[in-house]
Amino acid sequence: MESKSTYLAKLLQSCIASKALSSGKVLHARILRVGLFSDTFLSNNLVQLYSSCGDIVSAHQVFAKMPQRNIFSWNAILAAYCKNRNLQDACCLFLEMPERNTISLNTMISTMLRAGYERQALETYDLIMLQGCGRKNHGVAIKLGLDGNIYVVNALLSMYAKCGLSGDVIRVFDDIDEPNEVTFTTMMGGLAQMNQVKEALEMFRLMLQKGVHVDSVSLSSILGVCAKGGFDEKDIGLCNQSHGKQVHTLSIKLGLEGDIHLSNSKLDIYSKIGDMDSAEKVFANVSRHSVVSWNVMIAGYGNKCNSEKAVEYLQRMQCCGYEPDDVTYINMLAACVKSGDVKTGRDIFDSMPCPSLSSWNAILSAYSQNADHEEALKMFRKMQFQYQLPDRTTLAVFLSSSAELGLLEAGKQVHAASQKFGFYEDEYVSSGLINVYSKCGKMECSKNGCQVHAQIIKDGYEDDIFVGSSLIEMYCKCGNVDQARYFFDIMPSKNTVTWNEMIHGYAQNGYGDEAVSLYKDMITSGEKPDDITFVAVLTGCSHSALIDEGVEIFNSIQQRFGVVPKSDHYTCIIDCLGRAGRFQEVEVILDTMPCKDDPVVWEVVLSSCRIHTNLSLAKRAAEELFRLDPLNSASYVLLANISFPIWRLLFQLMCTSGGSGSSKLALQAASCPINSNVHLWQLQKMKHTNFQVHVYDEVFVALGLFGLESMQEGTTNVVSAWE
Repeated sequence: MESKSTYLAKLLQSCIASKALSSGKVLHARILRVGLFSDTFLSNNLVQLYSSCGDIVSAHQVFAKMPQRNIFSWNAILAAYCKNRNLQDACCLFLEMPERNTISLNTMISTMLRAGYERQALETYDLIMLQGCGRKNHGVAIKLGLDGNIYVVNALLSMYAKCGLSGDVIRVFDDIDEPNEVTFTTMMGGLAQMNQVKEALEMFRLMLQKGVHVDSVSLSSILGVCAKGGFDEKDIGLCNQSHGKQVHTLSIKLGLEGDIHLSNSKLDIYSKIGDMDSAEKVFANVSRHSVVSWNVMIAGYGNKCNSEKAVEYLQRMQCCGYEPDDVTYINMLAACVKSGDVKTGRDIFDSMPCPSLSSWNAILSAYSQNADHEEALKMFRKMQFQYQLPDRTTLAVFLSSSAELGLLEAGKQVHAASQKFGFYEDEYVSSGLINVYSKCGKMECSKNGCQVHAQIIKDGYEDDIFVGSSLIEMYCKCGNVDQARYFFDIMPSKNTVTWNEMIHGYAQNGYGDEAVSLYKDMITSGEKPDDITFVAVLTGCSHSALIDEGVEIFNSIQQRFGVVPKSDHYTCIIDCLGRAGRFQEVEVILDTMPCKDDPVVWEVVLSSCRIHTNLSLAKRAAEELFRLDPLNSASYVLLANISFPIWRLLFQLMCTSGGSGSSKLALQAASCPINSNVHLWQLQKMKHTNFQVHVYDEVFVALGLFGLESMQEGTTNVVSAWE
């Protein structure tokens, strides 16, 4: 009679074959109820079930809770990530695997090829060949009696480590009678390469305990392990920073501080942990630098978003006679991008004799991330003129900028090119195309987005969270909220971005009740809201007059979720209360909020005052606006729209907006009443700057719209106020 475990396994296999997710969940519940979850074979089948049905979240949860895993467990979850086109997570998981076999390697190769990463796929294939040849060579060594030769053993350790076969690595090491410094160095590097950082550090301790000679190569290797991180204080009693400093001290005691490779390793760990002061000291004490030394310092300051220091090191590098290489330029461009210093980044790029594709992508990303989309497109055209072929990253950046500028035709051209060259299978390009079509905001243009959607389904990307979120955004921006919600509901897994897109879609289309309801569903599902979530749902409350709901959600931001409200959140709740005329509550928020110097907040207040003709609060908002952003003529026009009596205030503010030492516009009140309610105000232009002429012109354009302006040579007479 077959066991209960075998019986349940057969039922699970049947569900996997028919993709019967509901029945599989029933079996999952039964497995938990009868206490068989610790059965690795059943858990592996559960991972396969959820993977085959596209529920990657549940597959990961089962895998994470497994008390014991084997190679089949790792292969099952790896296949789940690969099937879901989640290449980044698949690669991370692949590196974390304690052991890999042919199935693992073949899974990664096929996924990489489908995603267009041919070079990485070829490298993985080389690992398979290395593994096969290595095992044969190992067998030959045993037959010849060379398995005890330390040089042969060290080569075998290196081979098995490169293949990720940690079990073989440990077995070979345990059979060594007297490991030498090369053996330990190979073990430390190999274990770190397989992300077994804790074990690599323990290997260094064992090396010291056995009294094995420590050289500069060993110390460089262990510093590389420290820089890799991946452990904490409770694991080994030391964090990577303090451990790295101890290795640094040991190198000084051993008289190895002059070794260039060891010095570069010290620079690397200090720059990666952000301790640039220590890195500076190491760099200053090195008698002879290499290009690697300069590159590490540039990268370190880039990670600290300090482009000025990065440029300083580049200049010093060139003054010392070192020629920058591709890594130097990439590090410099990355430093400028992270610092928002696009101008310096462009100067660096222009100085490159022959920019690589990575360099082009870096400068394009710099312009796109800093919202200079027109310049990004110019650089893309320049790239074409120089016969530099784009890759997926290039097209994704181009599509992002095209979407922001509303260049639908450019997006269509890239769409056609992506199909011609096979780039449409990349999830980032597909998402970029969807974004372009959604920006047009027209239902007829969404047909192109639907075509992309159909292609996504054909290529098997419909379960990808990144692509799915873009599809929801497209349908919402085109007004097709029902289609967006349908796609949202059938997505097998969702993240915060997915929820945010759907909530924001409801809000921007005037479905505030649905936005609030979906927000509550998000909380119930266990997904934690972020800053964008709160902005989206508060916007929905504001546009749909859900005042009490908005106040409740705003109060929960910090009280319930521990998130400090930002300027955007204050702007939303003030808009919500202001639209309802609840100015007493608005003033309480204005008095207590930390972001009093944000002009957008006061513009919202002024807009609400216009709706309800609240002159006293309008005066306060106007004064703050002219203090914070006196060059913004929109504030003057907005103030003018509130009520005719406010013109007196407007002109008074104009007279004082120039500040001390600046020329002003003088307002002279003529004592010549037209009637008991209307007075004639005469505004005479005195000395002025370009700024005041600009404000002056804008104001009188607004007056002209009201038919209140009459021009005479030298003066402007304005019938101003109904008092």
